[in-house]
Amino acid sequence: MLHDYMMYGGDNEFVKDKLQSTRNVLEFFKRYQAEDGSLRDVPYWTFTDWVNAEGWGEGIPPMGKDGCSSSLDLQLLWAYQVAASLEHNLGLEELAADYTKKAEQLKKTIKAKYWDEKKQLFADRIEKDLFSQHAGILAILTGTVSSEEAKDMAQKIVSDSTLAPASIYFKFYLHQALTKAGFGNDYLSWLGKWRENMDMGLTTWAETSEVNDTRSDCHAWGSSPNIEFFRIILGIDSDAPGFSKVKIEPHLGGLKEIGGEMPHPNGKIKVKYSHSENSLRATIDLPVNTSGVFVWDGKTYELKSGNNSLKLYE
Repeated sequence: MLHDYMMYGGDNEFVKDKLQSTRNVLEFFKRYQAEDGSLRDVPYWTFTDWVNAEGWGEGIPPMGKDGCSSSLDLQLLWAYQVAASLEHNLGLEELAADYTKKAEQLKKTIKAKYWDEKKQLFADRIEKDLFSQHAGILAILTGTVSSEEAKDMAQKIVSDSTLAPASIYFKFYLHQALTKAGFGNDYLSWLGKWRENMDMGLTTWAETSEVNDTRSDCHAWGSSPNIEFFRIILGIDSDAPGFSKVKIEPHLGGLKEIGGEMPHPNGKIKVKYSHSENSLRATIDLPVNTSGVFVWDGKTYELKSGNNSLKLYE
């Protein structure tokens, strides 16, 4: 959350003031790391997602006989990665280097412990008997697999019905992973659970995915389309701390006309797209003192403050 605040907000002093807290959190988990970096026998409620599948209980992912879980190790890996970014940009470079070193060690451990060659997926635990969407999702998001491997893994994640499924909450990460793997144009087809909520008559998104055991709790963690319509479909995202640079990479799928605007520390970002079978017209307005890039069909185009008009051919 603090890293997101650094990337999207404009108050770096607030972030700096909280850095010691992030260091304390990582020091806590350091107590439960084995020599290879893997978390072992972590106490308290190690919640990951509400999943109704073998090995899961009270939201806790399957644990191996060694007391370890790939989901917990991958979450710690991600924490080290974003903590390194925080320290590099606003804190201590020595800590950034230390976190990066720990992240690389943990990445090697995860590959060695949980990768199943036969299924070409990461298992939930060292026994390699249980598998979930979660391990693959986190492996993609943390860069534990290459971009080519991520594409293959993403296809397995959505096609293998034996995997423990992500709930409406964890679909936030599922959709990020699928987009990172190159499938963002399919975003509108991933919203079945939200359409189901609407068909049930709910007026706010549910907390869990179980049709017969849910209610409308106005739970924020089911509301990821509220940002992903802007971040995935319109493609607007921060590309540097403080939103000082913008990356715009739309995923329009079958949409022909769409536009929108997003608040920015310097004003508003406004976009409008007209998409035909072989061309794209894009109008992009960036706030003052804000630059960025536009990515389309594998090519990158520079954006300046103010109005930008592009006509691109596929």
